[in-house]
Amino acid sequence: MTDTLITGDCEAAFANLRDVFAGSFSPDQEHPEVGASVCVYLKGRKVLDLWGGYCDRDRTRPWQRDTIVNMMSVGKGILALCTHILVDRGQLDLDAPVARYWPEFAQAGKGDLPVRYLLDHRAGLATVDEMYRGMAYDWEAMVRALERTRPMHPPGTTPCYHSITMGHLLGEVIRRISGQGIGAFLATNVTNPLGLDYHFGLRDEDLPRCADFLEDEGQGLADYLLANPDSLPARTFGPIAVDENFNSLEWRQSEVPSANGHGNARALAKLYGALALGGELDGVRIIGRETLLRASAEQWEAPDLATGLRMRLGLGFRLGSADTPMGPNRAAFGSTGAGGAISFCDMDAGIGFGYAMNAKYPGLAVGPRTAALVDALYDCEF
Repeated sequence: MTDTLITGDCEAAFANLRDVFAGSFSPDQEHPEVGASVCVYLKGRKVLDLWGGYCDRDRTRPWQRDTIVNMMSVGKGILALCTHILVDRGQLDLDAPVARYWPEFAQAGKGDLPVRYLLDHRAGLATVDEMYRGMAYDWEAMVRALERTRPMHPPGTTPCYHSITMGHLLGEVIRRISGQGIGAFLATNVTNPLGLDYHFGLRDEDLPRCADFLEDEGQGLADYLLANPDSLPARTFGPIAVDENFNSLEWRQSEVPSANGHGNARALAKLYGALALGGELDGVRIIGRETLLRASAEQWEAPDLATGLRMRLGLGFRLGSADTPMGPNRAAFGSTGAGGAISFCDMDAGIGFGYAMNAKYPGLAVGPRTAALVDALYDCEF
């Protein structure tokens, strides 16, 4: 086992999940944890809330209750939720052209492209024309470039994961309708009402409690970009800085909502715990149940062109599959982050689940640590 101190609370029924989480720090594991948090809400109650390990590779900064970390594409589910909140309020029609809300988007043959394709990764805009490295941190530059970008294939035909561009595409639609940037919209409509510690764009005062995102030497995304600059996966990540290690101040403090949301497992479990109850928790209504059911309806299941992973996609939410462990209920939905982080809700069981870590498992899938935690959750008797 491990000597790593695991802290927090766990009801007896979830002891199996606690033990698996503790075991994931063992040096006997293929790719042990450095620091992580895991949390479960069941039918509106927090039943497990654990954290442990360290914030840094040298293991000098213990992971605390309020530690936050970059959770990569977990942010895409949050971004999708923000979009569907506008649908729920009657302010956004997913079948309407994006150009209805964002007129400049109509350039380069995109005048009829519907909003729904921005959500389900079939817009054909996974790459950016006139791109330069580091553009992702400049919202206006990304928006102007996306306006001029021609779809790489006919919209609606080909699933191709919009690794970075999804955030700016949907974020700009949200901004045009609400008048707020994505970070402010999220805070106003989701995280502040529910009391969640999750952010697009960190404030100066949040930086000291941010854990380092850790990639194996030679297996980081920057290494891949440098070695394979013309590959499709590299081009979908192209707008980030070529030497980005996901710990730079620019990364942490800008708004790149496809991939740079920072938070912890507790925030995600509570949020998805609210969604598991139909969009309301503790008297705070975030979204309506029927809107959620439409948002989580399967749009496609296929190998993704950019990542090579077989995916099931709703309207912005990932659905359970071999590379996306969300338990036995195929209606469960949420989002995952490259290398491990995951958040999802199972409306049938009333579960909201969150897991955040800093030691990225190699590759783009979440890896076996995440799968073991989800398996352990559903092995519990609740």
